[in-house]
Amino acid sequence: MTSACRTGVLLVNLGSPEAPTARAVRSYLKQFLSDRRVVDLPPALWLPILHGVVLTTRPRRSARLYSSVWTEQGAPLLVNTRHQAAGLATRLAPLGVRVGFAMTYGTPSLADGLAALAECERILLLPLFPQYSASTQGAAFDAVATALKRVRRLPALRVVADFHDQAGYITALAAGVRAYWAAKGRGERLLMSFHGLPQRNVDAGDPYADQCQRTAALLAEALDLGAGDWQLAYQSRFGRARWLLPATDATLRAWGEQGLRRVDVVCPGFVSDCLETLEEIAIGGRRIFLGAGGGQFHYIDCLNDGPVWLDALAELARAEMAGWLDS
Repeated sequence: MTSACRTGVLLVNLGSPEAPTARAVRSYLKQFLSDRRVVDLPPALWLPILHGVVLTTRPRRSARLYSSVWTEQGAPLLVNTRHQAAGLATRLAPLGVRVGFAMTYGTPSLADGLAALAECERILLLPLFPQYSASTQGAAFDAVATALKRVRRLPALRVVADFHDQAGYITALAAGVRAYWAAKGRGERLLMSFHGLPQRNVDAGDPYADQCQRTAALLAEALDLGAGDWQLAYQSRFGRARWLLPATDATLRAWGEQGLRRVDVVCPGFVSDCLETLEEIAIGGRRIFLGAGGGQFHYIDCLNDGPVWLDALAELARAEMAGWLDS
């Protein structure tokens, strides 16, 4: 074995359907929504709803939404994650580190990602979710553990739990917002929209909400924003359970009704643009705000493969691999 493959980094993101079709979306949603980390209701209660309602009604609608943002290269999340892995590989190559990527649901699977790094004696698992939640990082680790059940020789593993307040991440977020403002001007308010989470998950001890609030406060500080210049909100509610508040859609509707001339929206909890940012926010959020009487709506892209972010990602990986790169 050569030193070039002793150490590997596996980037992990959530996943996407293989195609913007009802059949592909149904397969993806079945895997995603069957995970007890994602929906922690008793199976006897949830599975009849999943198979009898959700998987018979949602795939067709979701397929239309995916079609509105699909690219020639595939799902935006997959494309952006692939580019991030390539950029990180370039930065870590001088250290002899191999980089791969995988998805918790869909393809390439975590089993595929681990297989691509099978020659590595040590693997850093780096979920691309800045704020920790059992439904994201926890689900990814479960999938890794399941995949490794079939491996004879286990690699040494380290897992990045979160990076919600890592300096490079905050710097990259602020740089992206500033660059957008320099090119397009600045709105009256900045909305920081994070993915939502059922309130019961937080009540059970999930640190997600606290970490979102910490990220938002640090970003506001980096941008020199006053208390009235920005707000945090949560998007992507699903089902009838009580979710974290305030809700992004309700906030945009209220701002539109107030007659704000322009709002800007950034999604700090997503490092890659995907369905939830490109369709739910850039398209759906715009429709809500303008429909309620608002003026201009501006969506600011996620970090994606921006050089400031890839430099920060490389620094994060190097810090988490401390000691490994010296041996």
